[in-house]
Amino acid sequence: MPATQKQIEPAEAQEIEAEADAEFVTVPLAGHDGVSKDVRARLATRWRASALRALNSGDMDAFMDLVLHEDDYETYEDLDPDMDAIAHFAQAVGEASGEALGKSSGPRPSSRSTRRR
Repeated sequence: MPATQKQIEPAEAQEIEAEADAEFVTVPLAGHDGVSKDVRARLATRWRASALRALNSGDMDAFMDLVLHEDDYETYEDLDPDMDAIAHFAQAVGEASGEALGKSSGPRPSSRSTRRR
């Protein structure tokens, strides 16, 4: 018997939700008073250039607004983390994303000789 429209919609909704969750990782964020809470952040590979500019210029509110899940921004405001906590947060997101932030391996040497003969 073919699937009805009502059977397909919940399955599609679950797939869409799973795809959205795949763009986020959950990492701890420490507050100024030593309290730490888990927040969801975009994978480091999904950070937009504007988020990196905000981070590099020291605009932490803009950076966190761009990388945190919209439901977790208020948690960030409540925690009011210092710069060390934000640095640890960014490093944790990078590690959870499979990226080492700030460490580029650079181009690899060619496996073929480039010298003319």
